[in-house]
Amino acid sequence: MTTRRDRVRAATVREISETARRILVQEGAEAVTLRAIARAMGMTAPALYRYFGSHGELLRYLVGDIFTELTDELRAGMHEVGHADLSGKFLVVSRRFRLWALAHPREYALLFGTPVRGTSYEEEDPDFAEECAREFGWTFMSLFMELWRKRPFPVPADDEIDPALYAQLVRYREEVLDVDLPIGVIQQFLACWIRLQGGVSLEVFGHLDFALDDAAPMFELMLSEIAPVLGLTYTPPKTEGAEGADEGVEGAKG
Repeated sequence: MTTRRDRVRAATVREISETARRILVQEGAEAVTLRAIARAMGMTAPALYRYFGSHGELLRYLVGDIFTELTDELRAGMHEVGHADLSGKFLVVSRRFRLWALAHPREYALLFGTPVRGTSYEEEDPDFAEECAREFGWTFMSLFMELWRKRPFPVPADDEIDPALYAQLVRYREEVLDVDLPIGVIQQFLACWIRLQGGVSLEVFGHLDFALDDAAPMFELMLSEIAPVLGLTYTPPKTEGAEGADEGVEGAKG
């Protein structure tokens, strides 16, 4: 049973996190300092050390908080699709990932852009941020495993994979994922994730502006190419055209 003191502390931690995120959105990651947060909350910077031991710890907590929000968004999308509709799950998770990223560019940059000083998970033992990042990753990995087990798709045999890549995939499977899957499946998972996340990053960071005013159709083209590789059926989004997709971004911003 939580005490009143525990509840007050939890509420303060939540306020600190919300203040840090507001500064992140308004001014960027480098502006998220203990001094700035304390000033916005009417506290002194030393007082924040009662809740977070360092600036890095605070940033990692913020990273974990945002990863959790993103994970919840993706899982909510999957729950809106029939349990047996594997194609629908893949499409809704992919589309929601893009829409969330476009609606939250500063948060996306903190999670997937150039690492901000103090957010490295290697600085100490696995913490809240790393656990939340793993939960996010497992949203995609668990869906991929479900696809493989219920409807196996073609993957290369071990001797068809570049030996230099094969060794890395084995390490990734055993040390990071800890799953019992063929290496060909791991390769396919990474190949799909690189296309999905890479395409979203290019769009969020404005690196497609040189050619595209609206990248939604290109994103849908990518999904239509990935889906059959995984034995899935691609269907266009319910909203008509790119305009409908961009309305989803605006709705998420609201």
